[in-house]
Amino acid sequence: MRGLARPCSLGLALPLPALANSVDFTIAVGVEWLLVVLAALVFGLVFLRWRARRALRDQRSEHSNALIEREERLSLALWGSGDEFWDWDIARNELFRIGADRLLGHGSNHDSVPIDIWRTQQVHPDDVARVEAAVTAHLEGRSEFYETEHRVRHHSGKWVWVRSRGKVVARDDDGKPTRIAGTARDISQDRRVARERRIASEVLRSMGEAVAVIDLDFNFVSVNPAFSRITGYLEDEVIGRSSALLDSVQHQPAFYQNIRQRLGDDGRWAGEMWQRRKDGEEFLGQLEISEVADGEHVRSHFVAVLTDITDTKRFEQELRYLANYDNLTGLANRALLSERLAHAIVRARRQDTRVAILFLDLDRFKDINDSLGHSAGDRILKAVAARLLATVGGNDTVARLSGDEFTLVLEDIHDIAAVEKQAQIIIDSFTSSLDLDDQHDVVISPSIGISLYPDHGLVPTELLKCADTAMYQAKASGRNTFQLYTAAMDTLARDRARMAGALRKALDRGEFRLLYQPKLDLTNGNITGVEALLRWHSAELGEIPPTVFIPIAEETALIVPIGEWVMRESLVTLKRWRHSGLTAITMAINVSVLQLLRANLPELLTQMTAELDVPANRVELEITESMVMAKAEQTNQALNALRRIGTTIAIDDFGTGYSSLVYLKRLPIDTLKIDKEFVGDLSRDPDDAAITTTVITMAHSLGLKVVAEGVETQEQMDYLREHGCDAIQGYWLSPPLDAHHCLAFMRSWQPVGTA
Repeated sequence: MRGLARPCSLGLALPLPALANSVDFTIAVGVEWLLVVLAALVFGLVFLRWRARRALRDQRSEHSNALIEREERLSLALWGSGDEFWDWDIARNELFRIGADRLLGHGSNHDSVPIDIWRTQQVHPDDVARVEAAVTAHLEGRSEFYETEHRVRHHSGKWVWVRSRGKVVARDDDGKPTRIAGTARDISQDRRVARERRIASEVLRSMGEAVAVIDLDFNFVSVNPAFSRITGYLEDEVIGRSSALLDSVQHQPAFYQNIRQRLGDDGRWAGEMWQRRKDGEEFLGQLEISEVADGEHVRSHFVAVLTDITDTKRFEQELRYLANYDNLTGLANRALLSERLAHAIVRARRQDTRVAILFLDLDRFKDINDSLGHSAGDRILKAVAARLLATVGGNDTVARLSGDEFTLVLEDIHDIAAVEKQAQIIIDSFTSSLDLDDQHDVVISPSIGISLYPDHGLVPTELLKCADTAMYQAKASGRNTFQLYTAAMDTLARDRARMAGALRKALDRGEFRLLYQPKLDLTNGNITGVEALLRWHSAELGEIPPTVFIPIAEETALIVPIGEWVMRESLVTLKRWRHSGLTAITMAINVSVLQLLRANLPELLTQMTAELDVPANRVELEITESMVMAKAEQTNQALNALRRIGTTIAIDDFGTGYSSLVYLKRLPIDTLKIDKEFVGDLSRDPDDAAITTTVITMAHSLGLKVVAEGVETQEQMDYLREHGCDAIQGYWLSPPLDAHHCLAFMRSWQPVGTA
């Protein structure tokens, strides 16, 4: 081979051995060249193979890098979106996930988990069935893709709502799904927002106030149901229309323009305005409008909240009315009276004039109210209010304080005579009856007390107190009159209050006692009965006459327990007398209207007579004429009940009231008692004699007995016997006696000559 490196000399003749050597040399050279070519071919083949392998390796690397790049891009996209990519290998029953670390807070970026573990440990138990149903529906071809919203467990232990969406991406040769791939997104915040929106929507729907969203051009965008209920416009009828649709003609256009200007400047307005409904009716609304800004804090809309306050305002007006006016009569009440009286005093001080306060109380109104009923009593009060208003001037005030108490404030008074004249006009206006209805006419009188500013006081409370005191003095003077306040009346008022206080303690202290005045039957000359008379000796005040304490007892309602004591004490005395042999004696007991109407008198009397073993037909109840006539309809039922148990009924003081013959005929009464005022002047006054004779004749024509009270002389006795009077009582026969002396008197009585 080294010979090959040397150059040969061409053209030289060689010997045969040399030729042989030359052939060998040539063969050797050829072999060497062949080996070189073969080596080159092998090298070329190796190189080409290397090149091919390298190209394949580069291609694989490029593909791998592309896959890695695409995976990184996918991961970045999932990371940016917050979604999780999942791939379920159905055959291996494994779930492969990318992004689980961000969605669930744990696991690697490429995480796989057996599907059973995922289902039992990571899906909320309440959602498993729904997830499986959705997967099954997709695998069976009943849905184009799989999608559910369910909860999965976060690494913190909380449950996270996700929306999972996927589709079959691979199937086997038989068409069965082998892989499902998809994404899962955290929708917890979306659900919270949606929930808040639903709540807000429900709140708006349930609100009683009308809510409207208005754009910047003041056109309606949306309204709630209350808007339709209040305005009458349905949502479709207002959307896109101007809010001026509700404008009222009660406001000028400038009013609404000013509101819109303020909204543009301030973004808010609140106040009251009149609005117009769809039917044209106008209502008063409380309106609040506020701006709504978008995410860039730029104003986008207005929200208006409208409340119909028409009824509220009306109610407030009614409350103001009730706060100042009497609901029954429409007159000023105590609060408004005090205000007006204060203003009147200020004006009188400036003008150097007087103010008169007339305090008026209706006489025996409680009796009428109890007898006719509260409805009739209300009608009486209304009629009284109308009558008082008709008697005063337009600048004067008429007020109702309470019950049957009224007050008049007269201004610009210059002399007392004018006030007294006005008081008399008021009294005279009550002489005619008050028309209640078609069946009842009531005559009622007032008692009036008068006080003057500045004579009797400088402030309203003092003047009202003085007028009230004078009114009580008018009642004490016989009612149906007026009295001007004097300082001496305060003493009387204090005495009256002191007496009322002592009267409340009298029963407990045992200060009451009964006296009994006998009755003489003029037809046979026998003592047939007695009348129980109440007396009071106060430990504080001494002996108090019945004419003084009985009215106080009636006004304070103490007459009810006192009357019950009188009845029981009288029946106990009658029982003792009957045991002493006086079985024909009748006990007459005076009864007040309050007892008759409030104390369930028939049941009470039945109980007492049964308990004491006293016959009810030996009990006579005496009721005053004025009480019976004022309560004829109401007392009729109670009197009939008393008659049914055997009790007899007598009308006391007959002739002093306003008896109706029709009522006398209808009422279940047995006896009329002629008042002593007529009996006392029988021999001197022809009118009294004529009245007495007429009463006797009338009573007999009605089948009633007649008893004359206050008989003190033989002459009176003879006259009554001559004119057919049935019985008498009085000092001619006997003064009132205690039970012991009365029993002795009746036992020792010898019958006198009969008619």
